[in-house]
Amino acid sequence: MGNEIKKVGIVGAGFTGKQIAAHTALNNFIVKVYDINSKILEDAKKYITGVLKRKKQLDAIQNVSYYSDLDKALVDVDLIIEAVPENLELKRKVFSQIDSLAPAKTIIATNSSSYPVSRIESTINRKDKVLNIHFYPPIPTRPMADIMRGTETSDETFELGKNWIINIGCEPLIVKKECFGFVFNRIWHAVKKECLKMWDGGYADIEVIDTAWKIFTKMKLGPFTMMDGIGLDVAYAVEMSYYEESGDPKDEPPQAFKEMVERGDLGLKTGKGFYTWKKKK
Repeated sequence: MGNEIKKVGIVGAGFTGKQIAAHTALNNFIVKVYDINSKILEDAKKYITGVLKRKKQLDAIQNVSYYSDLDKALVDVDLIIEAVPENLELKRKVFSQIDSLAPAKTIIATNSSSYPVSRIESTINRKDKVLNIHFYPPIPTRPMADIMRGTETSDETFELGKNWIINIGCEPLIVKKECFGFVFNRIWHAVKKECLKMWDGGYADIEVIDTAWKIFTKMKLGPFTMMDGIGLDVAYAVEMSYYEESGDPKDEPPQAFKEMVERGDLGLKTGKGFYTWKKKK
């Protein structure tokens, strides 16, 4: 393994993947972006190029390449961030594919919002080179990332991952021992769970809950606005992962939340979620 990370592969170019790619490119790294969906890949290219242009880093545009073939995307990369949807079996499948194609030196990290990488690593051979590296979009306004080991992660791998997070201008949130949900997401889960219970039980309107949060924390967005922003399908999947882990009925997301997702009311990306959104022209 080399002593530093220079080339980064992003597997999954959706909401979070494209943000990780853009932020990495802004900090002078070579970035290779892959997605199985050509529309998502094209949208990611427009987003990343737009970010780099707005930041007046036109040279960095040349450092980002886009792929629909996974084997080509993984050539000579030092670090791969898996950013596919929050589905454990899908992540295990993708990790296995990456392991079979990536160079032996390459670190494989998951951007999972809740699953420890130990739940994924059994599908690969390089267990000393795996990490959880989890970001909190929007990355420019929340420049931090959880970093956690797998069962056999080497000290060298951990240090390389931690230093890379620092080198892209983010704060590494070091998880000292395996924890479902990591650092802030574990706290954020408790907030979301109680907000959803209050909404589902009719105790308070979403606007009131969001207002209380914004006044108390001085944040610009409330919990329901943030869930709409990340996508209710993603938010529901994350909440379900906690429920499946604990088996506690108190952790089960409300049925009304599930029905919103099934209707396709996914928040900002569909124009309707907890709030109604006007699409930008």
